[in-house]
Amino acid sequence: EVQLVASGGGLVQPGGSLRLSCAASGFTFSSHDMKWVRQAPGKGLEWVSGINSGGGTRSYANSVKGRFTISRDNAKNTLHLQMNSLKPEDTAVYYCATDFGTRGKGTQVTVSS
Repeated sequence: EVQLVASGGGLVQPGGSLRLSCAASGFTFSSHDMKWVRQAPGKGLEWVSGINSGGGTRSYANSVKGRFTISRDNAKNTLHLQMNSLKPEDTAVYYCATDFGTRGKGTQVTVSS
């Protein structure tokens, strides 16, 4: 059974940082591209960032480029998202997802003073 469990969310002030992690199991993590998506209150899913299976190719939505960094540790089956200079508009539930369409349990990020 494929499982993706995100963690690391919380309440942070504007300008602050958080590091999200996603623990993956039930599939060969190192063989799959991965991504982070988010859903803000009352809005649809938004793609945030993606990384290829080997970790050498990364891409970002314009809204987070220069502030967020995606990474992965294939030895530990873990995906990360380092989020810096957070803004109130980054408030959302963040999910990690596979390239075959599975999305795990999310973690809430709230940016507010």
